[in-house]
Amino acid sequence: MQIPEQLEIIRRGCSEILLEDELGQKLALDRPLRVKAGFDPTAPDLHLGHTVLLNKMRHLQDLGHHALFLIGDFTGMIGDPSGKNTTRPALSREQVAENAKSYQDQVFRILKPEQTEVVFNSTWMDKLNAAGLIKLAATHTVARMLERDDFGNRYRSNRAIAIHEFLYPLIQGYDSVALEADIELGGTDQKFNLLMGRELQKHFGQPPQCVITMPLLEGLDGVNKMSKSSGNYIGITENPTDIFGKLMSVSDELMWRYIELLSFEPISVVRQWQQDVGQGRNPRDIKVMFAQEIVSRFYSRRDAETALADFEARFRRGGLPDDMLEKILYTATEGLPIAQLLKQAGLTASTTEALRMIEQGGVKLNGEKVSDKTIKLDRGETAVVQVGKRKFARVTISPEQE
Repeated sequence: MQIPEQLEIIRRGCSEILLEDELGQKLALDRPLRVKAGFDPTAPDLHLGHTVLLNKMRHLQDLGHHALFLIGDFTGMIGDPSGKNTTRPALSREQVAENAKSYQDQVFRILKPEQTEVVFNSTWMDKLNAAGLIKLAATHTVARMLERDDFGNRYRSNRAIAIHEFLYPLIQGYDSVALEADIELGGTDQKFNLLMGRELQKHFGQPPQCVITMPLLEGLDGVNKMSKSSGNYIGITENPTDIFGKLMSVSDELMWRYIELLSFEPISVVRQWQQDVGQGRNPRDIKVMFAQEIVSRFYSRRDAETALADFEARFRRGGLPDDMLEKILYTATEGLPIAQLLKQAGLTASTTEALRMIEQGGVKLNGEKVSDKTIKLDRGETAVVQVGKRKFARVTISPEQE
């Protein structure tokens, strides 16, 4: 494949490539490029937001390059401060080890094992003694660190910045030196850290890596970044029916962004889908094909067909309207009681009316009659709620707004 064609594949869904001319020169080298992406094992499960980076890494593998899946078991004990307003709690070595094992079990649902090297940054950081760490810290000034938005904002608003947090971008950058990375992938919130890798590689006499930043995928609420803490995520190890149902709950507008960042369908196919919808095709048809693709990737085509059949049995055959009301409801607690949910969604005028409708058998949750007045929907859960014969809403429960 010619370099312009390779660059078109790499550009898909990217926020920024630094520097594209350099990337073209690297692609012209007669060897596989070393492509690094780092993940701090701060939680045991990967979700679709993580796969935005992994999908791009898979694209690069398909072009013949070598993936360096870096598990930040050392940096995980610092806690990445990117985008945070406060010092992030550090994990114990035992927590990091447990989560790292879980990551390894999941990553090969996307990446090619024969072109993937799983590495841990404790391998070289444990060997970098106190003197080495001080030398590393001496390569940058406090003023340079405060150029990073989250550090600068916290400094200006008199919120604490722990000294060890300044080490995080330096260590992430040093990872690129240790691995001799040609390309590093990261989210847009990681740009400072990714560029740190370029600077440190120059400092240590290496060719600087190219940086590819990817957008942060919105969660099911369509507002906040997908994350377990926000409860708006789709985990890649969830059962096929749940993955399928959650993807079908995504709004028609957000669907195109999910397809751009998560689908492996060629760009030409996606453009044809958009054209078809513009000419009157129901976007739900596209959503079904996309949801089946994602379930097939993490499980099998057979599981995807079963998930579709289950979805149709529970929803479509229940006569649900295509223009169903979409609602995001917020709760500060672990779950939102059904009566409050009905009131907040505008399906009943009050919780008293909601309780009365439940008593009369007039409330359905995902197609099943609700008889338990104490039932709650958990944060991150999406469900179709019906009151009477004509009132419907697809609701997603999110943590309370800040």
